[in-house]
Amino acid sequence: MKRATIQLSEGEARMLLDALKGREAHMQDVCDSSDDEDEIADVGNDLVELRLFIGELSQTLVRSFGETILQLRNDPL
Repeated sequence: MKRATIQLSEGEARMLLDALKGREAHMQDVCDSSDDEDEIADVGNDLVELRLFIGELSQTLVRSFGETILQLRNDPL
């Protein structure tokens, strides 16, 4: 398996985590509202993988930036 290593500032880390959380919410909405069993299964499998990744990423970000990195803000830009 190939791997990439990247460096993120605290702001970039927040944006990445926020984007992943938005994607997670969208995927959950698809699973909750779709009538297509194949779509639900496919998106549901990807959702499990995404949640595992978000968990791993969150742990790494907390080690680097502290617990406050997980406190995402929803203020308008």
